[in-house]
Formats: sequence, C-alpha cells, structure tokens
Amino acid sequence: MENNLEKLNEVNHSERIFLAGPQPRASELIFTLKLLRDFIRGMRTFHFIGPCATVFGSARYKEGHPYYEQARQIGSSLVDLGFVVMTGGGPGLMEAANRGAREAGGKSVGCNIRLPDEQRINPYLDKWVLIDFFFVRKVLLTKYSYAFIVLPGGFGTLDELFGSVTLIQTKKSKVFPIIIMGKHFYKDLIEHIDHMIEEGTITKEEKDLILFTDDVNEAIVHIQNFAIKKFNLKEKKIPKPFWFFNERK
Repeated sequence: MENNLEKLNEVNHSERIFLAGPQPRASELIFTLKLLRDFIRGMRTFHFIGPCATVFGSARYKEGHPYYEQARQIGSSLVDLGFVVMTGGGPGLMEAANRGAREAGGKSVGCNIRLPDEQRINPYLDKWVLIDFFFVRKVLLTKYSYAFIVLPGGFGTLDELFGSVTLIQTKKSKVFPIIIMGKHFYKDLIEHIDHMIEEGTITKEEKDLILFTDDVNEAIVHIQNFAIKKFNLKEKKIPKPFWFFNERK
C-alpha cells in the first residue's frame, strides 16, 4: 500500500495541488497555462486526422481474452466504415482496438495520460499525444469522435461513458451513437439504469441514447445509421494544414 502511494505521489503534483482548494494566484495561473499547453498539443495532433470513433475499455485485459479479441474486431470494423480509431492509447482493450485498426490498414490514434501504473503507450498508434490532466484528455477523446464504443472496464471507463452521455443528455453535444458492449459484464449497470428510470432521475428516452449489444455487426450497423449517414461523414472534408503555424497532417 505504501509503495502504491509513493508511486501516486511521483506523478503530476500540479493536478493534485490544484484540486486541493484555492492556491496562490501565481500557481493557479501557471496551472492554467499548463492546461492550455495540453489542449494545444492535442489539437495540433488530431486536427487533421479526419472523423474518429472512440473506443473506451480497460487497460487490464490481455491478448487472448475474449474482450481483447472483440475490441480488435471492433477496431477493424470501424476502419472499414472509414473512421480513424481513437483510444486512450494504453494497453489492454485500448491496444486491441488500435491493433485491429492497424491490421485493417486504417489510422489508429491515442490520447495517453501520465499515470504511475498501467498507462503505457501501445505499439499500434500512428499518432498520439501524452496528456498530463485527465479532464483535458476526456475533452480530446470526445471532441474528434462521432461514435463511442464502451467495452468492459473500470472506474475510468465508466467516467468516460457517463461523461459522453451527459454531454448529449444536456445538449452540450450532438446526439452521437454510444454503444455498450458486454451485456453480461454490465448487467448490474443496465439494471441500475432501469432503476433510475423507475425513480424518475432519467427518462426512457435518455436510456435510448445507448445501444446495449454483444454483436459487433449490430454495433457497426448502428454507427452506420446514426453517425455515417446522419452526419454525412462520407462527404466531410478534412481541414488542410496552415503553413504559418507549422502544421502537418
């Protein structure tokens, strides 16, 4: 336990200090500039890659696990639809989705974050950015994507799922398809969502923002109908780099 705490203390003191209440004005200005640096770094990396689909999932599943192989298949299928596959850039199911995209001949990108454990950059990325702050990373994983596929995962995966759903629910975002894969893994979550409907804290229509399935083909058809066709992504033009800012595709 003490070793784990020591590792946590080694990583990114500035975010922990910022979240511990008011700090000296100079410190908070410096922190804000670091946030701006992370945003600019991410935007310069992903601005010209084209429409993405983001795959969320655990870093802890290894090659050979059924969820790993399913994520790999999803990555490949998304490339066949014309998407760039975006993940958190780490191992496990993120790696599997990026790997599937690479094997299908498509583009594969990652938005990684500095953590003491688990979060290393996987070897199947064409482009990636290394972020210091979780909330910047969440924005970048959402900003460039027209579909979100949620595979089995832990606290971070649930955070990303409900963050995306909340943006759509509150009309801060357009209605992009969100798909949860792993109906057995998420059966208690599905029951709890139904309980929230019974209690009136969400509506049936809000639950319908999410497709629950174990079928990759069903997920792909859903994305085809509610992302590709809805937002006319086949005709979407990718911005061109501007030489004045030393931009590159």
